[in-house]
Amino acid sequence: MGSKKKAKEEEERIQEEIRRVRLPKGNQTFGIVEQRLGGSRMKVICLDGKTRVCRIPGRLKRRLWVREGDILLVEPWEFTGDEKGDIIFKYRHSQIDFLKHKGYLKKLDELEEF
Repeated sequence: MGSKKKAKEEEERIQEEIRRVRLPKGNQTFGIVEQRLGGSRMKVICLDGKTRVCRIPGRLKRRLWVREGDILLVEPWEFTGDEKGDIIFKYRHSQIDFLKHKGYLKKLDELEEF
């Protein structure tokens, strides 16, 4: 394959990712991983101003690898929603750029300390 064809395919793949950016629905919110706690749990600073201990559900455990500083989609639990939640989705770099450009992550600049 020629390099032009590879570049074109890569550009199409990136556009496909951006087209399908998942946005928060209902009580879901954006969050940033502050610390990994072990046992598929981590401390997440959510953009609604609360710090939650979030877990990766079993259906995503093997597929979702999360590090400190990653931006996630978090769904708070119904009962202890201010303290705990589930990680629903991890955003890629191109998707984060798209969300910042569209203004969804404006509070991120205020919270970002690092």
